[in-house]
Amino acid sequence: MATTIHPPIQGKELTDPPSDGITNLRFSNHSDHLLVSSWDKSVRLYDAGENVLRGVFNHGSAILDCCFHDDSSGFTAGLDHTVRRDDFSSGKEDILGRHDAPVRCVEYSYSAGQLITGSWDRTIKCWDPRGGSGKDQMLIGTYSQPERVYSLSVSGNRLVVATAGRHINVYDLRNMSKPEQQRESSLKYQTRCVRCYPNGTGYAVGSIEGRVAMEFFDLSEAGQSKKYAFKCHRKSEDGKDIVYPVNAIAFHPIYGTFATGGCDGFVNVWDGNNKKRLYQYSKYPTSIAALSFNKDGRLLAVASSYTFEGGDKPHEPDTIFVRNIHEAEVKPKPKVHPTPQ
Repeated sequence: MATTIHPPIQGKELTDPPSDGITNLRFSNHSDHLLVSSWDKSVRLYDAGENVLRGVFNHGSAILDCCFHDDSSGFTAGLDHTVRRDDFSSGKEDILGRHDAPVRCVEYSYSAGQLITGSWDRTIKCWDPRGGSGKDQMLIGTYSQPERVYSLSVSGNRLVVATAGRHINVYDLRNMSKPEQQRESSLKYQTRCVRCYPNGTGYAVGSIEGRVAMEFFDLSEAGQSKKYAFKCHRKSEDGKDIVYPVNAIAFHPIYGTFATGGCDGFVNVWDGNNKKRLYQYSKYPTSIAALSFNKDGRLLAVASSYTFEGGDKPHEPDTIFVRNIHEAEVKPKPKVHPTPQ
């Protein structure tokens, strides 16, 4: 009797995952290459479609974030205060420069041709990676922030900076002299991640208290009337609400719907315009540390990696899953208008 083989529910597991907590993963804008940073001091380049590890750079301390420059090179943010570029095709590593404390996040703006780094030293720095090598020759500017930087997101020429103390600064990368907007998160608890909408009209914020806020740049009354927040990644047990941090938000590049990943091990897909959950995938082995859709939204990379929210305890190994996305999971459902009587 023929056996029907079902694809694994959570997606395809990538071979050779990091050996310690995954801090981020990102798909390339040009291919199915996937860049992964980790507490094990490595940054890895995979071909996610082929399930092949293309290369590894090992650094002297934990890598807290990574992003692509082009299809075979990327930037990393380090616990050792250092910003690096790793070129997997040549095997060459460049140090762009340093902060005065661990560098928490890196974002590359293709429209501005700049790298933006955010650090626990309460600054962001902008770098021109085309500049000459050598100490800080690529540094364009340093900009003070109200607190330690926790998350960055770029859309076109807009930069959103989320810091400790629930501060959010919005910049225009063409004029960094001062923030365009200085805001406070509408969520009451610490910000874990911020991500700009693909259409550039606003951003989503996730907090440690199992909530996401949908915010808009337009400061008019009509613009601000669209904003809202909702609960996610929580469950009821014995009449109590158990709340999990929202670690990751990833927008679908075609439909503008978005996935959230929490410490509950779940990935949910949301239709922000219609304020509905479209899909919940079956539970992953441990916390969702990071999420990324590929360039056409056919694939979703999921980092199942314990984020130590419950302290140092035995946990499932760190795993990267790549799942094929069906249109029904991410496409907004049309609004049904009542038939006039």
